[in-house]
Amino acid sequence: MSTQNYMTQEGYDRLKAELEFLKSAGRSEASRAIAEAREKGDLSENAEYHAAKDAQGMLELKINELEKKLMNVRIIDENDIDTSQVVMLANVRIKNHKINKEVTYKIVSEAEADIKVNRISVTSPIGHGLLGKKVGEKAIIVTPGGEMILEILEITA
Repeated sequence: MSTQNYMTQEGYDRLKAELEFLKSAGRSEASRAIAEAREKGDLSENAEYHAAKDAQGMLELKINELEKKLMNVRIIDENDIDTSQVVMLANVRIKNHKINKEVTYKIVSEAEADIKVNRISVTSPIGHGLLGKKVGEKAIIVTPGGEMILEILEITA
């Protein structure tokens, strides 16, 4: 049974472009590398050939994963976000009571997550723990680094 993947239009477009690139340029490059390695002689002892075949396998795996992600996508319009509670695509300003610091995260799909720009996955411990919480509520999040107490200060679209 396949699960629904929720994404922004921007995230969908980015994954679609990556898939098209891998299918065209990626496959061409993999074929070229295999052909070059094949020209170098005995395939049973040709490490370059085996490495190129492994790289091709990894490329096909990545293409397959992207196709699966894009197969069941539901695009969410960021203008329709309910800011009465933490939901996917909401911006959440929280206070981490453990380190006494405020930070704002955007709750996104796994495919769009990027901690460097404060975009956390809805399936991550923090993202999952914040879902459904309202301003003023506290979420107790159990992470590999220990327990965190996060207070919801603001929710915006």
